[in-house]
Amino acid sequence: MRVSAKSDYALRALIEMATRADRAAVSAEELGKLQDIPRNFLQAILADLRRAGVVISQRGQSGGWKLARAAGEVTVADVIRAVDGPLVSVYGLRPEAVEYNDRAEPLQQVWIAARRSLRDVFEHVSIQELADQRLPECVSRRTADEDAWAPH
Repeated sequence: MRVSAKSDYALRALIEMATRADRAAVSAEELGKLQDIPRNFLQAILADLRRAGVVISQRGQSGGWKLARAAGEVTVADVIRAVDGPLVSVYGLRPEAVEYNDRAEPLQQVWIAARRSLRDVFEHVSIQELADQRLPECVSRRTADEDAWAPH
């Protein structure tokens, strides 16, 4: 799986929002500076997140962006889907929609199994857990495995 810059930037911006003690709105310019994210790119990401109901924009002097719901209710999967679409796609199609001939048919099951594995992590990590730097046990256990860090 390849994590896009869009997903990475979106998650970093949301972590910044979640770490604000007062949960006040923060400008895209400030978010961009804090996380070294290009402002125009961040604006497009925030618009995607707004359409998905993850963030809201607030106008006025104390305007900016803030989470639309509690950070503990927003998962990594929610964010990736909001900015990049399905967690796994095969040339633009969801794995269950891909059709293969008899010899290649098992590939569909591989793609579906990969999606399930991603869900096992992404749907169990919230923005709040990332902001608190406190990952769930299911993630910590996976990263404790030395092989998880091998670049293969």
